[in-house]
Amino acid sequence: MDSCLMIWSMKPQMRAYRFVGHKDAVMCVHFSPSGHLVASGSRDKTVRLWVPSVKGESTVFKAHTATVRSVHFSSDGQSLITASDDKTVKVWTVHRQKFLFSLSQHLNWVRCARFSPDGRLIVSASDDKTVKLWDKTSRECIHSFCEHGGFVNHVDFHPSGTCIAAAGTDNTVKVWDVRMNRLLQHYQVHSAVVNSLSFHPSGNYLVTASNDSTLKILDLLEGRLLYTLHGHQGPATCVAFSRTGDLFASGGSDEQVMVWKTNFDAADCGEVLKTQKSGMSSIIPEDGTHQTLQSEMDCGIHLKKTKTQDSGRSHEQQEEETSLANTLEHIMGQLDVLTQTVSILEQRLTLTEDKLKECLENQQKIIQNKAS
Repeated sequence: MDSCLMIWSMKPQMRAYRFVGHKDAVMCVHFSPSGHLVASGSRDKTVRLWVPSVKGESTVFKAHTATVRSVHFSSDGQSLITASDDKTVKVWTVHRQKFLFSLSQHLNWVRCARFSPDGRLIVSASDDKTVKLWDKTSRECIHSFCEHGGFVNHVDFHPSGTCIAAAGTDNTVKVWDVRMNRLLQHYQVHSAVVNSLSFHPSGNYLVTASNDSTLKILDLLEGRLLYTLHGHQGPATCVAFSRTGDLFASGGSDEQVMVWKTNFDAADCGEVLKTQKSGMSSIIPEDGTHQTLQSEMDCGIHLKKTKTQDSGRSHEQQEEETSLANTLEHIMGQLDVLTQTVSILEQRLTLTEDKLKECLENQQKIIQNKAS
């Protein structure tokens, strides 16, 4: 791994920025909500705050005594939280660029730490097999979730702030209600360690990345696996949705960063975001392929209701039509995934051809130099 930070523009033919400053591998990055700052954590034990411009200027934060595994801005952009192999979680002020306080009850490396959407809570995941929930104001641990059977690699808050999801080395993804501190959902869809996860802004979907080289999209409303995405050649190490939810990016040990386009209904997403802002909530259904331990708990996940357009039709006809529509929608979704996969393979083939051409040209130059 190199020690550089790369920032790509999503606009066609725009140059990428390569920032140099860390002395060892960069382990994590996060944009501020405004997009005007980027935080990075490194194996060199430091955190850097960058201005994403041509100059690539950065400020160094020093307080950790081991590798920094996680960096995350609060939703207002005023605070930064970091997690480290020194077993601590640290909170910093962005404006004054100063260290504020440490949370230090974990017994092993802390892999990930996140602010809640309202900034009042902090959640952290550790190699001590626990997920800890903290009160930011009192700086006290208010609960420890101990259901994981292995190290916990990643954790994040649901957009509503009422739930958290965590991924671990026991190949599972778990969802808890943070008000009642109870396990809501348990997914075992990967065949290897789950490294990362991210909630869709609507709160209806969760994407995961695993050492089995796949990304998986979970439907939280129905509690089932929706898509399995193949693209990385080796472990998929990280994944995250864009702020609008129309894209998500993944990275892997194959040194590839892939950007994927979602095929979720944009209108539905907009409705859900409006619903969450108005304070409405709903229920996670019990049916599905996962284990639901408490379906009656309000998790802030929006359940879409379909209006009956023709009250004269029989219940059986409506069920058949709904089933057919769902089947067609699923087929179209799978076709979209296949199209994306083919596109990625074509891009890789082009890159391989270019590299081969470059190698042959270099070899020809070497032969010519030797002959002369």
